[in-house]
Amino acid sequence: MSNPAQPQLPESKDLISQIQFASEDGKIWFNEQRMLLIHSAVMGSLRKELIETLGVERTRGFLMRFGYYSGLKDAESAHKIRPDFTKAEAFLAGPQLHNIKGMVRVVPKQLDFDIETGKFHGEFDWYDSYESELHLNEYGLSEDPICWTLIGYASGFSTYYMGRKIIFKETQCTGCGSDHCHIVGKPAEEWDDREELERALLPDPIIEELFALQHQVSTLQESFRTPEAEEDLLFNSVGRSGGFKNVCQLITKASKSKVTVLLLGETGVGKEVVAKGLHASSDRREGPFVAVNCACIPPDLIEAELFGVEKGAYTGATQSREGKFERASKGTIFLDEVIELSPRAQATLLRVLQEGELERVGDSKVRRIDIRVVAATNEDLEAAVKDGRFRADLFYRLNVYPVHIPPLRDRTEDIPLLIEHFLEKYHTLYNKRTQGVTDKALQSLLMYKWPGNIRELENMVERGVILTDNNHSIDMESFFPSLAEPSHPLNVINGRGLLDPQESAQQPDIADENWMDSLLGEQFSIENLEHDLIKRAMNQTGGNVSKAARMLGLTRPSLAYRLKKLNNDTA
Repeated sequence: MSNPAQPQLPESKDLISQIQFASEDGKIWFNEQRMLLIHSAVMGSLRKELIETLGVERTRGFLMRFGYYSGLKDAESAHKIRPDFTKAEAFLAGPQLHNIKGMVRVVPKQLDFDIETGKFHGEFDWYDSYESELHLNEYGLSEDPICWTLIGYASGFSTYYMGRKIIFKETQCTGCGSDHCHIVGKPAEEWDDREELERALLPDPIIEELFALQHQVSTLQESFRTPEAEEDLLFNSVGRSGGFKNVCQLITKASKSKVTVLLLGETGVGKEVVAKGLHASSDRREGPFVAVNCACIPPDLIEAELFGVEKGAYTGATQSREGKFERASKGTIFLDEVIELSPRAQATLLRVLQEGELERVGDSKVRRIDIRVVAATNEDLEAAVKDGRFRADLFYRLNVYPVHIPPLRDRTEDIPLLIEHFLEKYHTLYNKRTQGVTDKALQSLLMYKWPGNIRELENMVERGVILTDNNHSIDMESFFPSLAEPSHPLNVINGRGLLDPQESAQQPDIADENWMDSLLGEQFSIENLEHDLIKRAMNQTGGNVSKAARMLGLTRPSLAYRLKKLNNDTA
């Protein structure tokens, strides 16, 4: 619990240290969130356009919500820097961030809170509000307080901090002629005009109106949908990349025929999903879809499992039963890892494809079968044919209509859409709601090479949802927990939040006094240390001067000068 007397803002170095300018990448970071540095005049232009388009009341609500969600995001980041919410210093990160961002100068007047009971009362003076300045320059004095974004921010930050709805109200404002602004915050239910205050934080009805219009337009478009547009609806898939759309086009065309389809691609790219989509978009959609992973069936049982068995065919065959192919009659069978079929099973499959008939194991009766076969493999079937592991005639029969599904690393523009898709799935499954992923986490996911493709991404999102608390954003550590281990062989996160397979995870912490003491205890030379760091950076970047300069925090000309000097010294 804090003291209700006038509090003092603590040192802000811990907050400022989280701000990183990665100008080479065109990014500014606060902790793991991407920030923007824009002119206040641009915000003024936006504010003016909103007022002229939506009117004052709707603009007030829009900007309050804008500030509210900004406050929530900052509170989440500040919580990682000052985790002890029982101390006033943690809450005062909000006012300090207002100062640091140049929005307003905040002077705390009173702060009294108790996290356990939910008690909260805060009062703050604001000086030089950017919103007041913008409004006064454009419209002159106002009858009502006009620091809408700032008041929304204070409410959002405090709501996250307290874990209950806290609403601030501006009781005096320089936009109305006062010499400074003053705000008061307390739990929503303690305000007499609670409904009116909370209404401003709810989605505006104009959104619902737009959605209603959008639905009407979509309905009309559906009535006039062209065949080419059907690919966008194929098996309700998620993607917009060129490679993904090409797969959709090929599958759409195949669905209108009876052709056997061979799906090629790395493990985890979604071959079974594509096969289900082909079935669902074909005229066999009312029939069964049967998926078989050939690698999971023992070689001596695979014929019986696929094509059925007659009673007494072998020891243990105590009754006759149909196989997967018969169960898929009038529908589609999906044979994953088809390269694992035994030679006898390959011969039987070839007969099914050529003649449309099969015989159960231990039976002489020929059964006609109407079925579409979709086969898949992540290996090179042509190489398997050359090695004698796969029948050439079966390969040519399967390879009539090959479809290559690109790996996720070649369709990175689909990753944000897939993340949203999987977030919705696992929010529902685990009955929780995160705030999505941090900007740095998303950047890392885009840079990752995805050896496990979409299956790996889905597993990562599920893990992130499990590890992340409600109303928090999923950070890099939740996606890549093993990257914290120095021995991880695949990737490490470098200083800019990228996944860099070349950078060593075992970098010493320059702030570690023991490390520095150990250096100074030897025959230390700062010049030699600089030379060693430069050599290490050049080795890790393969001699790329620009990358090495960024790694060392230098400009390229500065590093080039040091390299020239280093070469002269060693010549």
